[in-house]
Amino acid sequence: MVDIARPESVKRKKKIRRIIYAAAALIVIAGISFGVSRLSPAAPGVEAATVWIDTVKRGELIRQVRGSGTLVPENIRWITSTTSGRVEKRLLRPGATVTPTSVILIMTNPDLQQAATTADLAWKSAQAALENRRAQLQTELLTQEAALATAKSNANQAALTLAAKEELYKDKLISTLELKQFQGQAAETKNRENIAEKQLEIAKAGMKSQIAPQEADVNQKRAAYELVLKQLEDLKVKAGMHGVLQLLPVEEGASVQANQQVARVADPTVLKAELRIAETQTKDIKIGQVAEVDTRNGTVPGKVTRIDPASANGTVGVDVSLEGALPPGARPDLSVDGTVRLEKLNDVIFVGRPAFGQEESTIQLFKLQANGEAHRTKVVLGRSSVNQIEIREGLQPGDRVILSDMSSYDQFDRVKLN
Repeated sequence: MVDIARPESVKRKKKIRRIIYAAAALIVIAGISFGVSRLSPAAPGVEAATVWIDTVKRGELIRQVRGSGTLVPENIRWITSTTSGRVEKRLLRPGATVTPTSVILIMTNPDLQQAATTADLAWKSAQAALENRRAQLQTELLTQEAALATAKSNANQAALTLAAKEELYKDKLISTLELKQFQGQAAETKNRENIAEKQLEIAKAGMKSQIAPQEADVNQKRAAYELVLKQLEDLKVKAGMHGVLQLLPVEEGASVQANQQVARVADPTVLKAELRIAETQTKDIKIGQVAEVDTRNGTVPGKVTRIDPASANGTVGVDVSLEGALPPGARPDLSVDGTVRLEKLNDVIFVGRPAFGQEESTIQLFKLQANGEAHRTKVVLGRSSVNQIEIREGLQPGDRVILSDMSSYDQFDRVKLN
């Protein structure tokens, strides 16, 4: 075969056509790339069964706060030793039912026994000294009475003698001087009688004051002896109230110091709940608010009776007195959950509490759309309850939102529910 030379014009046209095709392909590729770049990234898929979806509602919202705690007796008594001693015997064990006179344990103290003997002897000695002093004063009183009797007898005798002498003087049988002598003797004996009477009165009046120091000493020694006897009696440690023995932290043979706690007794029939509530949720709790305690075997109504003035470990202690009958199995130290009712809000928009987001804050939630996607939406929260929270802005009744933790999708503004 023989090659035939093509004309230059044909070659040029073919080259131009190739350039046009290449340029068109570049334009198409550039357009496609631009279009793709303008498209939003595909929404990631989320399994609908794995997230919590709730519907926004309008109506009545009961604000509540919840905390956990334990049941404790309202009446608890720590029993302390009044003196030191050694535990001789434990008569009861924790869990025993006791009365005020129930003896829990017995202690011994030889020094106290010796002190009781010494105090008894001192008291008896003081009593003997008192009786001896009384006898002395009585003897002195009898002496004064005898002196008064003698003085009265002398005065009477002098008065009779004077009367006889006065008759003789009338008959001029004695002189005036002799009569005056008898008058002086009568006056002297009468004066002695008066003095004896006053001395007797003074002796009687002073008898009580003179015996008072001895009586005071006897009373003091008796009180000291009775105190030691009471301390000896207190070595028999008693419950002092009706209830149940909860703790007995001392063993037989242990030494106990004065004022040391040796037992705890509580009344198990009157219990209260000691709750620990997060400090961020206690600002609206007030004394007297209605509460409910769940013993996991029944619920009991109650009221808030005390709020701790300070928080500890991020919680605040709240005491709730129980006003209903206790469910079966309710006993001290039982773990319970408690709910305190704060207030009732009427005609508010609310939804279930999201996984993250405190009251009076702004958060982002995924709101469901008609096409099955959920778009990120700004939501302003208001007051909260245990399981619900008020919506101030961003949502309307009927909207459905995802309340689960969606932090793993923070880089997306929408997700697709599968």
